[in-house]
Amino acid sequence: MKIAFLADPLDSFKIYKDSTYAMMVEAAQRGHALYAFEQGDLAFEAGTVVANVSPITLTGELSPWYHAATTDVVKLSAFDAIVLRKDPPFDMEYVYTTHLLELAELQGARVFNKPRAVRDHNEKLSIGQFPQFIAPTLVTRDAIRLRAFHTDHKDVILKPLDGMGGAGIFRIKEDGLNLGSIIETLTDYGRRTIMAQRFIPEIAKGDKRVLVIGGQVVPYCLARIPQAGEVRGNLAAGGLGVAQAISERDREIGQTLGPILSDKGLLLVGLDVIGAYMTEINVTSPTCFQEITQQTGCNVAEMFLDALEKAV
Repeated sequence: MKIAFLADPLDSFKIYKDSTYAMMVEAAQRGHALYAFEQGDLAFEAGTVVANVSPITLTGELSPWYHAATTDVVKLSAFDAIVLRKDPPFDMEYVYTTHLLELAELQGARVFNKPRAVRDHNEKLSIGQFPQFIAPTLVTRDAIRLRAFHTDHKDVILKPLDGMGGAGIFRIKEDGLNLGSIIETLTDYGRRTIMAQRFIPEIAKGDKRVLVIGGQVVPYCLARIPQAGEVRGNLAAGGLGVAQAISERDREIGQTLGPILSDKGLLLVGLDVIGAYMTEINVTSPTCFQEITQQTGCNVAEMFLDALEKAV
């Protein structure tokens, strides 16, 4: 197959942990041809969605880890699969990218995850589709509601709806210290909608990334354990990643959501689970492939390529 990856700049990859790199390695081992391009390479031109695309080969070395051949302007419909792996922030440029990719689909392109599904699934808000699996949650920009939620639950988390890597997350304990200032900052004085959730003490054991591929739950997850007094387990915030077998509750959540999300065109999903509660549904560029594989021997990239080949 000819597989094109729409991703961040290749030179920014940390290949010892990058999940997109793991996908590329597995694809290359299977004999698939690899290509790469970025958001800025996309264009709608003369009635067709095209991109400035570079064929790439993997060197097997740490640096340089790839070689890029001459860039050509190519119709996206010319590829067997386009793998959308652009990291957040999910800003308007990301939205425009999904629109262009959706136009490309009308011209025969096959995109994974489907751009409409990515656009329609805010990674924080989409948990609201499955209230049976979430902790008490409030989404609003109303300071009165946010204060009442804190009064009811005593210990809460406030976070923006467009953050990643733990950015902008605040814990407010029963004393309510700085609650007003935090609400003002996150909501921009009532102009921006945010999320409040009851604090889940099991975060001390890790914020688990449960991967679902082609509707099937990966048997191991990565528990991202907060370090040095942090409340955030995100690896980007210094969390320690410990792979472990998924729990029965993890499996229940994954098996319930898997077929539903797969039917919507989400080939790869990363569920964030703390204790018994799901806190996010990651659809843009879910990670943790390499950490799980290195610690358990479960080849997540192999599972992904199996699902991709089947979907194509």
